[in-house]
Amino acid sequence: HVQLVESGGGSVQAGGSLRLSCAVSGYTYTFYCMGWFRQAPGKEREKVAHIGGDGSTNYADSVKGRFIIFQDNVKNTVRLQMYRLETNDTAKYYCAADFGSNGYCYIDLSTQYTAWGQGTQVTVS
Repeated sequence: HVQLVESGGGSVQAGGSLRLSCAVSGYTYTFYCMGWFRQAPGKEREKVAHIGGDGSTNYADSVKGRFIIFQDNVKNTVRLQMYRLETNDTAKYYCAADFGSNGYCYIDLSTQYTAWGQGTQVTVS
């Protein structure tokens, strides 16, 4: 039974940093597509970043240059390092994975993600 568990959310002042983590359990391999999404109240869910099995990454324009997604293969965890946080970054953040795409992440196909975490709140004031 595959589970994704996020951690690392919290409250921070604008300009600060946070690191989110998504721990994968129940799946032995580390070659998969992982995305981070966020959803603010009253807004649609948006993909923030993804990382493919080959380490390739992609970012939403709103976070380019401020967020970094990377994988810790030893701990089978994907992290989202967020710098220079802005009030517009306030949202609930979710990690999601596609274990069946051979590690390939589509640029704009959120339906490829079939496993989701429960989310972690990030509040920037």
